[in-house]
Amino acid sequence: MADIGQGLVLMVAGMGIVYAFLTALIFVTKFACAFVAKFDGILPQDAPKKAPAKAASNDDADIALAIAVALG
Repeated sequence: MADIGQGLVLMVAGMGIVYAFLTALIFVTKFACAFVAKFDGILPQDAPKKAPAKAASNDDADIALAIAVALG
């Protein structure tokens, strides 16, 4: 019987430690998010990359011809 009681105490202590760690992790994450957001304006934002213009080619006509042959 003593082993079961000791096991239950160990289980509750372990779960309490995990719960405390996860709670502390949530607060640290929220603090870090607020801290980073406060200094976000210091660095310039990168300009969005433009997609390269598609070169005009005869590939579209070839694809349309292949579709027409496959359907007909």
